[in-house]
Amino acid sequence: MAGTLLTGATGFIGSHLARLLVQRGDELRVLVRKRSRRGVLTELEVEQVEGDVLDRRAVRRAMRGIERVFHVAGTTSLVQSRERVFALNVEGTRIVLEEALRAGVQRAVYTSSVAAVGPAPPGSTADETSVWDAGRYAIPYLDSKHEAENEALRVLARGLAVVIVNPAHVLGAGDPGRSSTVLVRRFLRREIPAYVEGTLNIVGVQDVARGHLLADERGRVGERYILGNRNFTLDRLFADLGRLSGVEPPAVKLPLSVALAIANAGHRLPLLSLPSPTEIRASSLNWAFRSTKARRELGWRPSPHEDALEETIAFYRARKGEHLASDGSRQPLALRATGAVLRRF
Repeated sequence: MAGTLLTGATGFIGSHLARLLVQRGDELRVLVRKRSRRGVLTELEVEQVEGDVLDRRAVRRAMRGIERVFHVAGTTSLVQSRERVFALNVEGTRIVLEEALRAGVQRAVYTSSVAAVGPAPPGSTADETSVWDAGRYAIPYLDSKHEAENEALRVLARGLAVVIVNPAHVLGAGDPGRSSTVLVRRFLRREIPAYVEGTLNIVGVQDVARGHLLADERGRVGERYILGNRNFTLDRLFADLGRLSGVEPPAVKLPLSVALAIANAGHRLPLLSLPSPTEIRASSLNWAFRSTKARRELGWRPSPHEDALEETIAFYRARKGEHLASDGSRQPLALRATGAVLRRF
């Protein structure tokens, strides 16, 4: 098989993708930061090149003799500064894809996000044709993924064969950095005292990794493919997590305006561990999507939607030192009482 370069191999999606690429028979090279925990890479026959996606010279070295590139590296943080998020997601994408073009790479798969598509209007679902309208929320992560896709399309116009995949909210086992699965971890630790109205599309990490291979093998150059599965309201998601884990769901559902007021107040009191206003705003949006295009053109078939929830719960249950709530744990009485009052009025 061709020489393949993977960035972000120590991350959640990247570590699963690395395994599949090795199983496919690719001669895999990974670009890894010096301080990164190597995790799954120590178990795989891969060539490791130390470097950062923001270091053009390191990226150029890693591209030598490469025919295929999977650019997965980036950040999903909602709390890092706009400058840092744009550096990692936008500048990193530009450097990797420009160097792929320079090296004569035959094909590149770029890992974007449904954040680059933007949330759907209330009561509807979005797809690859939806018009970007999320800039009005001024959330750095969303803006950075949108701009990074624009960078990918600019390099495409210069001659690089790029296919884009847009994973939804990824769950499953083996999240080394506690990125997208931190929602489940916080649920199991009863660290979500309250929530707001919102919707998330949940997809399994192994399905997303397989979707990358399908995009490489069958995807049309210049196209984007949403890799999602079940759309959950937060009410339904927490109810299902509670049923599968035995931990009682959060009892208090707040109006967005109230939640934002509390978050803004808590932001000024660093002793309080509260979500940031940006995190609350993002969670209140309608992240509901259709993956019809990926199913039709790639032959992509995600697993049953409950698998991702069960795998994430089991992953955290198996880890030591997580201080998870036990099966049958209920929310504190004060929160249950508050939730009952809010539901009544």
